[in-house]
Amino acid sequence: MMPTNLNSVEEVFTIYKSAVYEKNVERLLSIYSSHIHIYDCWGEWECRGISQWREKVEEWFAGLQEEGVDLQTDFTDVVIEEAPNLAFAHCNLLYAAYNPSGEKLRHITNRFTFCLRKEKHAWYITHEHSSLPIDMETGKGLFRLK
Repeated sequence: MMPTNLNSVEEVFTIYKSAVYEKNVERLLSIYSSHIHIYDCWGEWECRGISQWREKVEEWFAGLQEEGVDLQTDFTDVVIEEAPNLAFAHCNLLYAAYNPSGEKLRHITNRFTFCLRKEKHAWYITHEHSSLPIDMETGKGLFRLK
């Protein structure tokens, strides 16, 4: 699936939000370069390539489906620096899980950095890095600071 509206970095984030809410694997993958390199704070150190990322996204969305929750995302404190063919953005990304009746079950906020490259007049994420501050006494991630 080739997206038709990746004319701005903001549009990439809009597709991210809707694809996560819809649990639409193909739509989410459509905003990533085939050579994506991800540093994530969940489970594994990194993910390289769209095939490996597909496996992670399928697992993530299947878990949400099995649990019967909808996941809403909200990008805050977004800063975008853009050149003609490269861009980077950093932000906070809130993930909030809701049950079918609309009750909020939980939420976390991660810090993100995205690097994007313009290919054939469209922006694609080529690198994604999520992080959390760490409590120095416990060594655990601090998920709910914002």
